[in-house]
Amino acid sequence: MSIQQYVLEKFDGNLEWFVEECDSVANRQRVNEILDIKDYLSGVHAILQRPNEMFNGKEFESRRIILQYAKTILNFQSSYLLQKNITLTGNENVVKEFKNVYRKGKYNRIDFDILDKLTKYGNAYEYVYMDENKDIKSKIIMPEDSYPVYDHENKMIAFIEFYNVDNIDYYTVYYEDRVEKYNNKGGQLRLSGVFENLSGLPIAYVNQNELDPCFGRSDLKDIISILDSMEDLISKATDAYYKHIIGIPVVTGQQLKGDGLPTHIVGGGLALDDGATFDFVSNKFDYQAFESIYKTLTSALLDIANIPAVSMSKTDISNLSEVSIKLLFSLSDMKAGLNEKYMRAGMEQRFEKIRKLLELKGITFSDEEFDSLDVVFQYARPQNEKDIIDNLKTLNDMKAISLETILENSPYITDVSQELMRLKDNQMGNNTGNNDSQESMESDDLGNNSGK
Repeated sequence: MSIQQYVLEKFDGNLEWFVEECDSVANRQRVNEILDIKDYLSGVHAILQRPNEMFNGKEFESRRIILQYAKTILNFQSSYLLQKNITLTGNENVVKEFKNVYRKGKYNRIDFDILDKLTKYGNAYEYVYMDENKDIKSKIIMPEDSYPVYDHENKMIAFIEFYNVDNIDYYTVYYEDRVEKYNNKGGQLRLSGVFENLSGLPIAYVNQNELDPCFGRSDLKDIISILDSMEDLISKATDAYYKHIIGIPVVTGQQLKGDGLPTHIVGGGLALDDGATFDFVSNKFDYQAFESIYKTLTSALLDIANIPAVSMSKTDISNLSEVSIKLLFSLSDMKAGLNEKYMRAGMEQRFEKIRKLLELKGITFSDEEFDSLDVVFQYARPQNEKDIIDNLKTLNDMKAISLETILENSPYITDVSQELMRLKDNQMGNNTGNNDSQESMESDDLGNNSGK
């Protein structure tokens, strides 16, 4: 279905169809969920709604302890996959041009921001364009401002970017061949500009959602109930502890003199009759039960978030082998593998758009050269570097591995293509030096023979 058919069938051909599209119930609900997530990450948690309590006839200010574990967990997932820059591999000419685009467009930073939004909101959107200097760059469209339009086959046919600034609505409508901008400055919606679209529709990065293949699901939804329970537990336990240490003074028998218990003097004493007793009575604080429940919630949180306990300082380790480290971070590797899958799906579309824009600059590749382009992710898993290097050396001695594969798996190499070029230059320099030495020795031999 084309966008023209979509507008005709759903909006009766209304030229301002994008306004109704953004106001639809489904889009409003989706945007409100994103805004709720933003509020939660900003510190607006359910525990803040906890009411005050009455204690000793007075209103008692309840504890409302906020645990910002969510930001730590989401940041860990993004950093685990993209803390180390990705490596482009493939045909030398293709890699050279794409590395130049990545460097000028700051794509390593853009990739991190995309994954950050993907884990937080389930969706991220990127628009590839060519600026006034003919440099290829990308713009990240905020999830709450994004309104992709899909047909009945879940194919994107248009895209709307909508936001409000100073009570003025701004609409940017992306079609395959053009981009139209509208705003209602002055109270009336009007067209403010039409631009040629060289790269097509924005790229949608979407993670797994069992209910909707077009829109992802925030990872925060899997852990927010556990975090709410932890905050509720620690807040109530703190209140209970302070109530416990106050206690209730109890006197049995008769006081010899005085007007009862002193209320203003710290350390004041009592003079009691023979056989009288004085004590503080309070409920016992079962810290063991609290500790058990809190540890259970923390363990469940780390398991669901796919984070090893050692990363959150919840356990102590020492002298681990490479296999032990892999076992500890196996869940993190699984989660990073899923995130890598979602990122690759979007990057493949990005590569196609960059290739199209490079062709406009006169830089072309054959299909075989372009198909060789690939991306290598390097997880931020702690490594026993000595074991890795020993294994690579053993494989190299057996002539069972190529130099490029050795460099790709080396813990010290981040740019394989550049390292290969450096090795090639060093080899050429060594060969030139050897040839010069050989020529010098031959000339010395000729001189000695001539003297004789």
